[in-house]
Formats: sequence, C-alpha cells, structure tokens
Amino acid sequence: MTSRPLKILFLAAEVVPFAKTGGLADVAGSLPKALQALGQDIRISLPRYGRIDREKFGLRKVLDPFPVPLDNSQQPAEIWETSLEGLVPVYMVENQNLFDREGIYMYPDDAERFIFWSRASLEMLPRLNWIPDIIHTNDWHTALIPNWLKTVYRQSLPRTATLYTIHNLAYQGIFGHRVLEIAGVAEYGFEYQPQMADLNRVVNFMGRGIQFADAVSTVSETYAREILTPEFGEGMDPLLRERKDRVFGILNGIDSQVLDPASDPHIAVHFDGQNLEPRVENKLALQKEAGLETSAQIPLVGMISRLTDQKGFDLLIQILEPLLNNHSLQFVLLGTGEERYHQAFQNLARRFAGRVAVFLTFNTPLAQRIYAGSDIFLMPSRFEPCGLGQMIAMRYGSVPVVRRTGGLADTVQDFDPQHQEGTGFVFTAYEPMALYGALVRALETYKHRDIWRSIMLRGMSQDFSWQASAQRYLDLYHRALAMANENEEVETAIG
Repeated sequence: MTSRPLKILFLAAEVVPFAKTGGLADVAGSLPKALQALGQDIRISLPRYGRIDREKFGLRKVLDPFPVPLDNSQQPAEIWETSLEGLVPVYMVENQNLFDREGIYMYPDDAERFIFWSRASLEMLPRLNWIPDIIHTNDWHTALIPNWLKTVYRQSLPRTATLYTIHNLAYQGIFGHRVLEIAGVAEYGFEYQPQMADLNRVVNFMGRGIQFADAVSTVSETYAREILTPEFGEGMDPLLRERKDRVFGILNGIDSQVLDPASDPHIAVHFDGQNLEPRVENKLALQKEAGLETSAQIPLVGMISRLTDQKGFDLLIQILEPLLNNHSLQFVLLGTGEERYHQAFQNLARRFAGRVAVFLTFNTPLAQRIYAGSDIFLMPSRFEPCGLGQMIAMRYGSVPVVRRTGGLADTVQDFDPQHQEGTGFVFTAYEPMALYGALVRALETYKHRDIWRSIMLRGMSQDFSWQASAQRYLDLYHRALAMANENEEVETAIG
C-alpha cells in the first residue's frame, strides 16, 4: 500500500450546501472533508443547477467551454470552481440547456442530463492536468462511470479505479435501450443474469454501476447484508450476490462540528453531556412553538421524516391514536410526503389539540429544535440503508425508538434494564403491535428519571463523526485499486 496521498474524484448529484434533496447531499458535504483531513487530495464534481448562485458561493470559471460527447453530437461544458469551507475543491459542470433549472431531478431528460455531467467530469480531467487514482461514484446518476472506465475510457484512464456507493437501492435509474446510444456504450452491450431476465428489457444504471465498479459499497454493514436478499434487494440481489466479494458496508457519519447542541445556533439553550440540565428549556420552547401544552414532565415524541410507507407510517397511523388514548405523551411531526398521510396527521392534530403538532414542510432550524427538545425520537422504518436522524437525535439527547434494520440496527442498542445497557428501544417485526410495544417500553422507562438520564448520556457519548468511516473508505479505495490491478493483469494475460 502506497503512503502517498490518493487523488480522489467524488461525484454526487447533490452536495450540501450547494444543492440538497436528501441524505446523499449530507454525505457528499461531509465525507470529502473528513478524507481531506486524512491528507488525501480529494475533489468534488456536481452539476451547476440554476439554484446554485455563482456570487453566493464564490464560483470562478476554470475551464472555457469544451465539447462533451452526447448521443451523436457534442455538447459544451464549462467548469466552475469553488470549495467546501475553503478545504475541498468543488468543480461544477455548467450547461445551461441541461442544468439551468430550478429543480434537481424529475425532468423527462434526466438520463441525458446526468450522462452529460458524468462524462463532462471525465473529459475535464486531462484539461485540469489532474488524473485521479479513484473515482468515487454515488447512486444511479453516476453509475455509468464504472462502465465507461472499462470501455470508452479504458485507454485514457487505465490506472483509475472506481468505487460505486449505493445510498438507496430503491432508486435505480431505469431507462429504455436508446440511452445506451446516448451514453456511447451501445456497441459494448450488457447482459444480466438469467434470473434477472425482466431487466434485459430496460437499461438499469445502478445495475451497470454494480457490474463494472471495482468495489461496491453501501451505507451500513447491516444494509450491505440485507441487499443480498430478495426482501431488500429490489431486484438487484442476484447481481449483488454474484459480486458479494466486492460489496462492503461503511456506516455514514454526521458532521459533529455543525451538529453540536453546545453551539447550535437554532436551539433555545445550549447544553452537552456535562451540562444536561438546561436541555429542558429546549423542550419547553419547542412545546410553545408547536402549540403543545407546556410541561417538563410529559414525554414528547418527535419525528422528522418523509411521510411514506418506507418510513413506517403505515404502522404508525394504526397505533398512534390508541397510544394517545391510553398513555400520557405528546407528538410532533416535521416532514412532507404522501397526501393521505398529510390528511391523516392533520386530522389527528385537530382531534388531539395541545398534544399533537404537525408541520408539513421541511425546515432545518425547526428540525434542530425537535432533536434538542424531544424526549423520544421515532424511526420505525421498513428499511433504512443508514439513517442519520437516529444519530443526530442521540447527539442531542433524544432517545431513539427504531426498527432493527439497516443502519438503525448498527447504531442503536436496545435498552436492557437488567444490565442497564443500551441507547434506545428497538423492535424487530414490521408489525403495528411491535412498534406499539417499543413505544410503551420507552414511555414506561421515561418515568424512571435516573435511568432515562443514563440512556440519554450513553447516546450522547456515541461517536458518529466521519473520522472512523473516512478511514474505512480510504482503506476501501486502496482495496479497489488492488482489485482493479488484479483485473487488469488477468485481462492482459487472457488477451
């Protein structure tokens, strides 16, 4: 293993603080900083969407327009540069026709847009006189890059290895066969396994990333095992099992400098594990803001989530009213999603005025106040590749109630009253009564204030920073390089 810094190009379709719709942006805005702190030469590429203001983010043009192959034509790309907190260079690919729009996704030409950005990111490298050792690709938007490096760019980038990270297997990037011509790889073909015959009728970007990458990772160790099974594999499990010796799980981290109850500018009163008493003021402030009865004693359950079945709302909607009728608690929800859930929770808020509050929006400052003011944080997900909410909640002293799946299983230890161990309350069966039972266990334990305080402090003491995970990614980069070299030697011998 070489001791020199690795050159790493990190591609993500969204990166905090420039563009965000979900957790990918948080990872892309944090992991590269942690890798740079380990001494690596890491740089980021993303599209310059219309919402990214050049002046606000200090963008400067570093490459004049150059041609990028797209379908049977050439389209111009300009490269603008800024940085993450003055530390990590960020290259933004500009093409006004494709990216000068207010949104990020859900356009009819999304395949062309992300093919262009990905290919422009490769085409810019020799023009910048910077060739990476590793290209770290993320989700379907960048999944053709491993395919290209084994075909179109095999001669021009022969020593560059690829890591493909799956953040959510459910979003695969599925298009018609015409997209192969647009991407310039139609002549190379691609065959799935016989047991995946249905996918031969379409082009699955994620499938290509899994097939061609030198290494594949996902965002928790448990999820890496789960996706090898039909239950969690979203139709990709045969391909993932075929490549399971190259599939790894690395838990996401959180930005512990930004997410710090001792300095968070969005919460009412600062606190930490050594000075926990002021935390109750955040609870009282949240109750007042949410229109709930102000009480330090009543347990307050918080939830920040997309309102979809995946996040466990099909369970929650069945048990929340009985829970409110039979137990003393308050509930505050922040998020948006399916309209049927909007209506159901608005109805609950009307019927349980002063005990249930619903904010059908996304508001980062309010989210921070829910983490800091709630006693219990709820994540009953059907599946959860990693999840960041439970980690943030523990850092802010809110005790999680979660289902044992994916990253939730890897980060929350079920409370054991006999040995006084654990950081939260965990249930296994995806059933309403299993969730009900976990919440009742939490509510009953909450009555024992000394025990509850010990659970809070154990959660707050967990280290979910990016430092350990960044080192694991660095190790995996070296492993991907070694595997890429092995493949090259084998193919050379065969050739």
